Amino acid sequence: MIKTRFTELVGIEHPIIQAGMGPFSTNMLCSAAANAGAIGLISTSGITSQLIAPDMYKIFVESTPGAKDAESPIDVYKLVYRATAERTKDKKGIWGSNIMVSEEMRGMAIKLIEALIEVREESKDIEERGRVIITSAGDPVKIAPLVKDKGMIWGQVVPSVKHATRSVKAGVDFIVASGQEGGFHGPWEPISSMTLLPAICEEFPDTPVVAAGGFCDGRTLTAALALGADGVQMGTRFLATKECEFADMWKEKVVELGDRCTIRARGIVGPARYLKTPVSQTMCEETIKYAPGTYSGVPDTITSIPAKVVMAEMKGFAATFAGDEDKALYTGGECAQRINDMPSAAELVERTVKEAETQLKMMATKYPQ
Repeated sequence: MIKTRFTELVGIEHPIIQAGMGPFSTNMLCSAAANAGAIGLISTSGITSQLIAPDMYKIFVESTPGAKDAESPIDVYKLVYRATAERTKDKKGIWGSNIMVSEEMRGMAIKLIEALIEVREESKDIEERGRVIITSAGDPVKIAPLVKDKGMIWGQVVPSVKHATRSVKAGVDFIVASGQEGGFHGPWEPISSMTLLPAICEEFPDTPVVAAGGFCDGRTLTAALALGADGVQMGTRFLATKECEFADMWKEKVVELGDRCTIRARGIVGPARYLKTPVSQTMCEETIKYAPGTYSGVPDTITSIPAKVVMAEMKGFAATFAGDEDKALYTGGECAQRINDMPSAAELVERTVKEAETQLKMMATKYPQ
């Protein structure tokens, strides 16, 4: 069993976070990961898609008892949180939410955080176990007054030491250092996990750091620990699991693809990494024409580039869910090339930890002090 400052902080068995991936829900996956001794995260990026992408929103509703009669997406979110408490009650699983706090999503982010605080006050059980919140894609200082001193354990996803500094100033409990290898939303100035992770660990030795971006098994968990991390967050690897609600075609594509299987293009909230297909390659070509800052590190906004560039993402995801392979779009991290099966969440967590334990013992034997 691998114990770190992070497992002690959150009260989990294994130093692993299941990333809160969007745009589809991860409601059932969250429960499965939490029951396996990791942290399960509910994704929230699709909770606002009722009008622009009803197929994505539908899965939030279908996975939660009573949600069909909910009056608003926020009410659905509350029901999801209560349902997760029930699904994880027997194994005492720990879970939470990933909430994007970028300027584009700020209004909804505030509503989601307020709803999270409200539902946690309903039950001592939810308050104790549904206590994790991870914010991303925005300024944590602006959101701090809503999150701090509410009894939650707060982490912020960061792509640089500069952003980590801002997070520590905001008062986060831990940092998720996300390298450019990760899937979906990425930084304007990408830095690899090999460079980013040790830099943040060195700069903030008193703050637990979780590694993200390229981590998918015991070997990479071992590498993260060796670089100073207290745990790992895995997205693409958890996407290809039995419990994940993402479209089957998407999950199968992660398993099928191999070497050199990802590409970067402009997404709704900035640069994004996609699995390489004719659709994502076309997005890349459009990005070069209309949003070159994606590759040069110069940020643009959704109002400064053609709408068709940012909306291509939502159209592609809708096609994926509808089973239209010719128009389908899939996000995924570089580690997709190392994923070749679709285990259950419990099987994934167990083998990841066992492999890491084996690697750590082997290193101690091979390189004795």
